[in-house]
Amino acid sequence: MAPFLHLAHVNVARGDNIVLHDINLSVNTGEHIAILGPNGCGKSTLIKTITCECYPIAQPETIVSIFGRERWDLTELKKRLGVVSAELPGRPTLHTTGRDAVLTGFFSSSTLWPNLTVTEAMQARANEVLVQVDAVPLADKPVGEMSAGQQRRIMIGRALVGSSSAGADAAQMLLLDEPSNALDLAAQADLRNLLRKLAQKGTGILLITHHIADILPEIDRILLMREGRIVADGPKADLLTAATLSDLFKTRVNMTERDGFYHAW
Repeated sequence: MAPFLHLAHVNVARGDNIVLHDINLSVNTGEHIAILGPNGCGKSTLIKTITCECYPIAQPETIVSIFGRERWDLTELKKRLGVVSAELPGRPTLHTTGRDAVLTGFFSSSTLWPNLTVTEAMQARANEVLVQVDAVPLADKPVGEMSAGQQRRIMIGRALVGSSSAGADAAQMLLLDEPSNALDLAAQADLRNLLRKLAQKGTGILLITHHIADILPEIDRILLMREGRIVADGPKADLLTAATLSDLFKTRVNMTERDGFYHAW
């Protein structure tokens, strides 16, 4: 199976500013990784580079390879990358039901437009995913009537639904950009439990966050970012320490660990 991601000497500019500097990163398909850093360190730009929303500065030594390929039709790539964030691009319209919102993942669309054809196989796959993400009761509920936590659950289903038709690679990687933002404590716990189940069943996770509590016990590799650079890459036990995080966030950090989760204050 091809590695999910290989970046070499990647520099990305937004406007007149270079926001990612000489990024070198390889991620295996099915791996569980968290990318941690303060606001403005370049985490979200890195996700946008992976999804080809941002492009690196063209240089001879630069490589961006996704699932073993350096060139993609963006419509095809969007179907193969399961991306979930607090504000997902192409978010389904508020009157769309949960099932239809999941189905839009086949088309990378914001709603099921009249020109889109939903097959019986797609309907069956959507029903499977609703079971997988514990969202069957939300199938016929309009997205606009769901809580933020319920909407996030549906967004994860949307990200996963195309996996059966897109190939094995797509089934095994989920990109999460600050997924717990705007969720209350109960919804955060539900989200983490869902992600743990997916990770334990073989779904790879690339999690971008600045919330230490979002880092699941199943995540064993940590990347630290600061000022657009990867400043550390290693095992969780080595990098999730009070001293390391105090230096990263430029403030005093205290750490504790319980049941595989780390907490900082």
